[in-house]
Amino acid sequence: MSGVRIARSASLHEGDGLRFRVTLDGLAYDAFAVRWRGAVHAYLNVCRHESLPLDFGDGRFFDEAFDALVCCHHGARYAPDTGRCQGGPCAGGTLTALAVEERGGELWCTGRAGG
Repeated sequence: MSGVRIARSASLHEGDGLRFRVTLDGLAYDAFAVRWRGAVHAYLNVCRHESLPLDFGDGRFFDEAFDALVCCHHGARYAPDTGRCQGGPCAGGTLTALAVEERGGELWCTGRAGG
């Protein structure tokens, strides 16, 4: 099957984040996956405000309440399940969503969501 193996599914716990690399249209990007309310969501690791990574390289993407993904540089807040901006300087932006699957005990990124 096609796609990029992210990690063992069991290694991504509720509220955790994992960084990985993905190639789209011939270009390599930093990306991340999080588990929120039992489901896995993945995005390119690029804040819509100034194109900086959301984390400091440590795989920490959630706020203290685990109800939003937060850019460590500007405080932009995104919904974990949709990537839509909830507040801050991202002003209506949406993170670039990636398709992710759990199969055979592994997490796989299969490209852009919806594409």
